[in-house]
Amino acid sequence: MTNSKDKTVLVTGGSGFIAVHCILKLLQEGYSVRTTLRSLSRKEEVQQMLKVGGFNSFEKLSFIEANLSSDNNWDEAVKGCEYVLHVASPTPAIQFTHEDELINPAKEGVLRVLKASRDANVKRVVLTSAFGAVGMGHKNRKTPYTEEDWTNIDSNIHAYQKSKTIAEQAAWDFIKNEGGHLELSAINPVAVMGPILGADFSHSHRMVKQMLEGEIKACPKIYSCYVDVRDVADLHLLAMTHPNANGERFLATTGNVLSMLDVAKILRRRLGDKALKVPTKELPNWILKLSALKNPSLRMIATLIGQYMQASGEKAKKSLNWYPRSNEDSIVATAESLFKLGLIKK
Repeated sequence: MTNSKDKTVLVTGGSGFIAVHCILKLLQEGYSVRTTLRSLSRKEEVQQMLKVGGFNSFEKLSFIEANLSSDNNWDEAVKGCEYVLHVASPTPAIQFTHEDELINPAKEGVLRVLKASRDANVKRVVLTSAFGAVGMGHKNRKTPYTEEDWTNIDSNIHAYQKSKTIAEQAAWDFIKNEGGHLELSAINPVAVMGPILGADFSHSHRMVKQMLEGEIKACPKIYSCYVDVRDVADLHLLAMTHPNANGERFLATTGNVLSMLDVAKILRRRLGDKALKVPTKELPNWILKLSALKNPSLRMIATLIGQYMQASGEKAKKSLNWYPRSNEDSIVATAESLFKLGLIKK
């Protein structure tokens, strides 16, 4: 076992949904944690989310202001750190004039963190990538995606997914050509569910929130694998220290595909009267495609219609002894946390 008491870990983007769960897990394991924020005005917000997660002692937690779009403070951020969890990612713009507005910040941010980590003699960086870098742009796929797969960036895919792919590829190229002794692992989560700790949460949670509030009247015919954020955090820590993880990618997924209607059925079955507004039928594909022409927020969703989304989590299970919660438990935990924090409009 790694002796965590004298190890410092940098977590980038500490206010983010996955990042704050990683911080919580690291503190519980006894690590000293430094985390970056674009503005230190969010420091109390992060501490409050950790309190919601059950952690109230912050002697081993420190904050530093750093932005992925600037070189400022990154040398100081990584100084003295044994490991870096690079979780931060530029927020995807709903409206943009050119895909490079998403691609360039993602790529440059990853390289900025890797260069600083190499120069500071960090042992290993764990990069939070995405299923979007694995399973997009493949027609007629019939077998589960694995870590050997890469998204086809030459196909007609959303710029956000292209940006995740190019950023991860740039990271691996950097390690190969300029990384020196720096080690790298990558985590590629599918749709992330699980308990939220504050107002900052994932696209998947927003879908559940909209279902519970009755904003979604019918479910788009979209399929996805899911994973719990607590299990994603566990996988980051395993990839950080396990000898088998160096130089490897790991899909974070239960391996079980659900349709949006399946998610709705779980909510109605498990939440009773709290889920009375959850939809019971599916939306014809043509309606979503037509709506996406007028509503930019629907365009990435529309590209997922009819996509094969099965992904295998066997590598992480076999190599790292990682065993995730069930989809159903994760989805219910998502809904319960939304109610607990008062984020569901009556």
